[in-house]
Amino acid sequence: MILDIYFIFKAIVVAIVEGLTEFVPVSSTGHMILTGDLIGFPENEFTRMFNVVIQLGAILAIVVLYWDKLFTMAKSFFKGEKKGLNFGIALIIGVLPAAVLGFLFEDFIDAYLFKPLPVIIGLFVGAILLIFVENRYRGKAHIHEVEDISKRSALKIGFFQCLAMWPGMSRSSSTIMGGWISGLDSRIASEYSFFLAIPVMIGASLLKMVKFQSDVGFDSLGTTEWVSFALGFVVAFIVALLCVKAFISYIQRKPMKIFAYYRIAISAIFAVLLLTQTISL
Repeated sequence: MILDIYFIFKAIVVAIVEGLTEFVPVSSTGHMILTGDLIGFPENEFTRMFNVVIQLGAILAIVVLYWDKLFTMAKSFFKGEKKGLNFGIALIIGVLPAAVLGFLFEDFIDAYLFKPLPVIIGLFVGAILLIFVENRYRGKAHIHEVEDISKRSALKIGFFQCLAMWPGMSRSSSTIMGGWISGLDSRIASEYSFFLAIPVMIGASLLKMVKFQSDVGFDSLGTTEWVSFALGFVVAFIVALLCVKAFISYIQRKPMKIFAYYRIAISAIFAVLLLTQTISL
């Protein structure tokens, strides 16, 4: 058994970046693409699948941290209680736009958007949009619990989440902006963003794995890929677990503009790297 330790190390670096960025409004996918290009993590069918599935590892941190609430709401839903039904329906409606559009445009997104230039543009455009929406809508909340989100608001937020199909825009940022516009306070907008991510990333991961099996096949993977896959999943989970509570604490007290300014700065830095051909188009 021969392991490519350097490849595994790069996979772990990408997984750390995923865990750090999954729940903050800076685009974890965009950061993984840019980081991967910078450190020479190859772009191929395996790494494209890896970059999606390790996000599910980070999302599982939400299941652990919010297990009591999720379990309570699930019991309430299956008992037919109003609170549980409202919670469940809000999640189902919020997931539908991304599920449909993601299925329809997955090949296009993979072919044209999973590259440094689209990510840099997405980071910058998303930052400007975040500043505008926060200035205009944050602080005007009238919804303070997830189970109080209306069907119309859930659908609106669901369509905002579709912005994240453009790597660099950020799923967290898109859903939080949709939440602010729909009247959610910052804590609930963030939590709803977290909860929506669970079915979305389960679906995206399954779709990506089925596609990988169809196009390449898991039996083509060597020990290095399997070790990278397992370690990346676990590392993304652990790092995300450590970051989520800090982000929730921050967003309740501070503006999110700091993340927008960071996005503008990082997009400028990577634009320079692109122009100097340190990273590729």
